[in-house]
Parts: sequence; structure tokens; C-alpha cells
Amino acid sequence: MKIVTFNPFRTIGIPNIQYIKPEKMFHPLEKDKILQADICLFPEKWQVNALVYGMKKKIFPSIETIHLGYDKIEMTRALLSVCPSHVPYTEIHGRSKESLENILLTFPFPFVGKESRNSMGKGVFLINNQDEFKDYAQSNSTLYVQEYLPINKDLRVCVIGNKVVNAYWRINDESSFYNNIAQGGTISFDNIPQEALDLALETALHLGINHAGFDLVFANNQYYFLEFNVLFGNQGFQEKGIRAEDYIIEAISH
Repeated sequence: MKIVTFNPFRTIGIPNIQYIKPEKMFHPLEKDKILQADICLFPEKWQVNALVYGMKKKIFPSIETIHLGYDKIEMTRALLSVCPSHVPYTEIHGRSKESLENILLTFPFPFVGKESRNSMGKGVFLINNQDEFKDYAQSNSTLYVQEYLPINKDLRVCVIGNKVVNAYWRINDESSFYNNIAQGGTISFDNIPQEALDLALETALHLGINHAGFDLVFANNQYYFLEFNVLFGNQGFQEKGIRAEDYIIEAISH
């Protein structure tokens, strides 16, 4: 199998692989390598349409994974179409005066405001009062607001191919709103609930997502999806001695 990667850090150890810088993909020599490849790994979002529709190439992660994972708003809408009872109450609006007023009438403080494109806990805000909401609204042309769920940990469920390959709790110190490892959260592999793993995998398979870290929380006696990240962190893999590349090889070999 001839393989091209656009992200060498995600594909270390995969055999028969050539690295091409994304910005060089239309250079004649590099384009020829792409056309000769059986599969292209980890393209950037802007490359996907040219690769899939123009060059007719197979890509990994899947086009569904990259398109839905690029934008939290589209991601949330997709999750709402598949498992609405497992998504926190969410409203998505333009920044009109009427929308601002309706949000304040609908959501009690605190509630959560999000930016559509960000990761590692960035672009997620706990909004405690009208001034904080005003600041959030002034910085975002699309308002993405969710109910606040009082939790001190979330569950990261990593799916590669068609299976769950790792799962762990990310726990904060109860003084922080964020559970992300990048924001100071800690990892625990204890008491991982099978129900949450099944929910994440079923949802991933339904949406065609084959490389993502799903973030779930338990509140109100059920599990909720917060989001998923295509390029999830590897600390949980390192601590458990798991090589994500082994599962990528398995996934693209079928």
C-alpha cells in the first residue's frame, strides 16, 4: 500500500509512507505522488474537497470526520440529528438584538458560550452574568449557547476505525471550569462506563466518524456529548502504553 501523509507527527511508525507538506500538494511532483497513493492521511480541512472530489483519493480520517470535526456548530447539529437526548440543551443564533434577549430569557446563569472553531478548552466560556454575555456576544457573530451542567470531570472516548481504542476520565480540581488536560485536568482510567463507550461508538459509526476523541459527561442520570476532536491529545495513550498508529494501520488496511 502506498501512503501519503500530510501530518507526520500523527503517522510516525507507519510503513511505506511519504510526507507531503499540505501547501505543496499542487506542485507537479507532489501531486503525482498523491495521485499514485492508495490513501492520504490527515489532510487539512482546506485540502479535503480537492483530494476527494478532484483527485478521487481515499482519505483518513474520513471526509465526514474532517467536515463535522472542523466546526462545533455543525458538529452539534449532526449530534442533534442522531442522538438529541444526549446533547445539552443548545441554541444557535445570529447576533441580533432579539436573539440576545431571547437567550437571556431562556438560559439562567450560569450558562456556556462557545466559539465554533477551537479545541483544548479554548473558546469555551462559563457565562455568569449579563456583562460576560455581552463580551461573548461582541466577539462572536454566531451565538452558540448551551445549558451549564455541574460536573467536575468528563470522559474522553477515542475511536479509531470502527472501535473504541482508549477511554479515560479527565478530572479538574473543582476550582476550574475546564477538564481538558491542556487546561490542567488529570487522567484516570478507573471505572470506565461501558454504556458511555457503546454510545460513543454507535454515534461515531452512524456519522461515519473514524478518528475522534469524544467528550462525554454524566449529568441528570444520563450521558451527554460535549463535542469531539479529530486531532485528540496523546497523553492518555502514552500513559496506557497504546500506540494510536497501530490502530490507524488496522483501520486503513480494511
